[in-house]
Amino acid sequence: MFLSVFDLFKIGIGPSSSHTMGPMTAARRFLDEILAGDWPRPAGVKVDRIGASLHGSLAYTGIGHGSDRAVILGLAGQTPQTVDPDEADGIVARIGAEKRISPPGHPTYRFDPAKDLVLDRKTPLTGHANGMAFYA
Repeated sequence: MFLSVFDLFKIGIGPSSSHTMGPMTAARRFLDEILAGDWPRPAGVKVDRIGASLHGSLAYTGIGHGSDRAVILGLAGQTPQTVDPDEADGIVARIGAEKRISPPGHPTYRFDPAKDLVLDRKTPLTGHANGMAFYA
């Protein structure tokens, strides 16, 4: 069996790649689900706002470990494999200033990181200590 260094280590943005790669990937998958319609919603309801909540240690250390930025970047359509670290701060700053997010292939959604990205330190989620929830 051949293993590459790339099989052993994952390189991601932030001081804690485990707190950035997972949240960014989950946020991006949520976008894919919106487009595919793979989640229940009443017929004819248009998505105009998206948001997320981080739980467990993601909520407690989210800002220091970059989980908040990772979720914003994922909701902007970025992935750990394609995000340009030199552009990440600008993307996050623009979304914070405009309070809107425009992922490729999607309409523009209302998204105010101060309101729509919640670090919920009180509500544990079932299934995993570091949970996330997304809503539209």
